[in-house]
Amino acid sequence: MSAGSVSKGCFVFKPSPKKRKVSQKTADYFREGNSDAEDSELRFATCQSLWKHVKLEAEQIEEDLNKQLFDNLVSFLRQSHSEFQKKTTEWNCRMKSREIPTAALVLGVNVTDHDLTFRSLSEVLRNRVTPYVALLQAKDCPGIKNLMQKLLGQLMNCYADVDSEEDDYVQTSQNRIRCSMTSLITWYESVTKKTDFETPSKKRTSSRHWQSPPVVVIFKDMESFTTKVLQDFIVISSQHIHELPLVLVFGIATSPMIIHGLLPHSVSSLLCIELFQSLSCKEHLSTIIDKVLLTTQFPLKLSEKVLQVLINIFLYHDFSVQNFIKGFQLCIVEHFYTQPLSVLCCHQEEVKKRINSLSHNQCENIRRLPSFRRYVENQTSEKQIALLTTDSFLKETVQKLLEDLNVYHENYFPLLRCLHVFTSSLPKHPLGKQIRELHCACLENRVWETEEYESFLQLARMLNKCDLVTMLEKCVEILVSSPGKEFDKTVEKLKEFLTQFQKLEVAEACQERDESVSSQKELQKKTDLYHLQKTLLELKESRRSKKLTKFEMLRFEVVDYIDSVVRNYLVPADHKTLHEIVYFNTASVLREHLNAAPRVALHTALNNPYSYLKSQALRSDGGSISNKAPDICIVYKLHLECGRLINLVDWLEAFSTVVTAVEGPNADAPSSDQVDDVIHARFIRAVSELELLGFIKPSKQKTDHVARLTWGGC
Repeated sequence: MSAGSVSKGCFVFKPSPKKRKVSQKTADYFREGNSDAEDSELRFATCQSLWKHVKLEAEQIEEDLNKQLFDNLVSFLRQSHSEFQKKTTEWNCRMKSREIPTAALVLGVNVTDHDLTFRSLSEVLRNRVTPYVALLQAKDCPGIKNLMQKLLGQLMNCYADVDSEEDDYVQTSQNRIRCSMTSLITWYESVTKKTDFETPSKKRTSSRHWQSPPVVVIFKDMESFTTKVLQDFIVISSQHIHELPLVLVFGIATSPMIIHGLLPHSVSSLLCIELFQSLSCKEHLSTIIDKVLLTTQFPLKLSEKVLQVLINIFLYHDFSVQNFIKGFQLCIVEHFYTQPLSVLCCHQEEVKKRINSLSHNQCENIRRLPSFRRYVENQTSEKQIALLTTDSFLKETVQKLLEDLNVYHENYFPLLRCLHVFTSSLPKHPLGKQIRELHCACLENRVWETEEYESFLQLARMLNKCDLVTMLEKCVEILVSSPGKEFDKTVEKLKEFLTQFQKLEVAEACQERDESVSSQKELQKKTDLYHLQKTLLELKESRRSKKLTKFEMLRFEVVDYIDSVVRNYLVPADHKTLHEIVYFNTASVLREHLNAAPRVALHTALNNPYSYLKSQALRSDGGSISNKAPDICIVYKLHLECGRLINLVDWLEAFSTVVTAVEGPNADAPSSDQVDDVIHARFIRAVSELELLGFIKPSKQKTDHVARLTWGGC
């Protein structure tokens, strides 16, 4: 046999670790390119600390939200193979055990969040039920053979991770194992038998695992698997369900009906399916906003426009809570990178120390803030001079203003929740159904000056007594549990209203009873028709000209008091002095990074390469084409001047003219034939790149023509 077929190869030589370039620290990148690098390390450390706490809080929220779902799944898995554990041999159990226990887990269309959910689920299962959990994706399993290889590989690695001891079958190369269901059963029997014969001190399977734990196979994206792969795996597994306690988990993004759409009845009948529904991604987002953004726990706040950008991306693009959290992370980094005074965006305990260590340049930065300028303009002339010239007096004032800003937040969030208690239950929801909508309305402008707020007041003045009392009780509960120190009088006033409602209820009951008795006596006295009609007319007139009842007067008083509290505490944040220190409001930067417009970016890069490459040679007047630009940029600009069909010959001539125009007649150039060949090759490559990007396509209408696809193309 000739050795020519194996004589070729590809060899990779990795560079020595000693010769590798030492990468920069993240703090160095944070400092570079920053015009005001003072206290950059402290700002970076504060940024890292804040993000760490936000991340931990978000993970804890997700764990709490998924707890009920995971508990239900664990309960289902524990009950799924009771017959297998008890080794029952009854005929009914045998018939039932031919079905594979299957959990249909509906997670919603927020596919980007599914990875984190499945990682958490697999961790919970490994800790509480079984160490044998496999996560499968459709892209890794195009065929049944690939699926079995992936399944065996993950289970054996999982087993090796659980067991610190070295076993012969774990050391065996996967290529030497026949990837089949028989191999999987043999492996499982050897594992369970080994754990049975081990001493308690050496047992790998802890008390939280069963003696014969099930094998859980999770299909992360069930809709993406091909029908044949799923059918083959389910049919093969059902034939060995007596020997292998297998449990399937289907991750579903759309609807549980997709199972019957992908699998015929003969295959779906082999599954014992139980449905599990995860929490809605909108409810998840509302919880994140409520516990992360609408709280004084974290010093950084988002302005109305920034928060609206994040919410719009969530609602109109991906429904991904994880992407929303990443967007908030970007806000944190941008704020601490671009705002030199963000060094003061920290917890109240550290603010005083950092204010005392401010330099003169940072004091000047404070004096340049628009909100601080407005504050200075409202002071007396002597105080203005002291604020603008004396750094020590400025630091004392800044400390007081930041304390006032913190008190504002402590009062703002509880009152916002109280107002949401009233607005969320009103018909048509004039100020929004979600608290995030109300929060954005309060940040945007004075909410009491809007038409929606007037509609809210009108509807609130028509609330019945039962709803109004319930709302007041919720408000009292919110204010009592809030950290604000100025709510004592408000709570007392609301409790006084509740007491008046209770007294009013007793008084109205007695009054109604007396009126009913007196009216009956009056009607009994008037027996003739004339006096009866006269009495009815008098009653009708009295109802028309009836004054407000005590309940209606009290209801108006309650609504007016709520209105006064709103006007006092729910002032927009941008009306507060030094709000720029703790509020990130650069929505354009956030929109540029997160809400990308690839078509605009591609057009800008090809039409004006200087905007990305920053080379002075690429600067050109509008409409002119520089020969210094990349070939694809020249070809792109020329193609913009063409119609629906582009003649390749004319296009090549124009390209050659642009490339060779500035060389001049005395340029030392090679022969024309060689230049034409090089230019021709460059032109072909540039046109091919345009075709790859989707700007043109070959056309059969005319010879040597291509069709334009964008900006007025076919």
